[in-house]
Amino acid sequence: MTRQSTVFSLFVLVAATMGCATESQLLTQKQGGAVQTALERGRFELNCPAATATVLSSDFIQPALQGAGPWMVGGLERVEYTVGVAGCDQRKTYVVLCQVGTETCFAAHTGDRFQGQ
Repeated sequence: MTRQSTVFSLFVLVAATMGCATESQLLTQKQGGAVQTALERGRFELNCPAATATVLSSDFIQPALQGAGPWMVGGLERVEYTVGVAGCDQRKTYVVLCQVGTETCFAAHTGDRFQGQ
């Protein structure tokens, strides 16, 4: 293996490792806001101010690439959490999406269905 290809391989390995750490850090940073968003919606829907929330899973969503050639642009980076909310002998599960770079999070009940398909 040449020195140049060794250096390139090392660079790729370091970049991949840094990307994983960054995704993990983003998931950790956004988790509190995601839980609060699900908890507010769950407390309202369950009519239960004492409800509590538990993160069931989390994932970093890669942005979709759009366009072609030199006009290719990336979409929004997001993190996704599945959050269970329980209280007053009821429970619901929410999928919460948070946009990276903002404080914006949206909670959708997993039982919600979209109309007009």
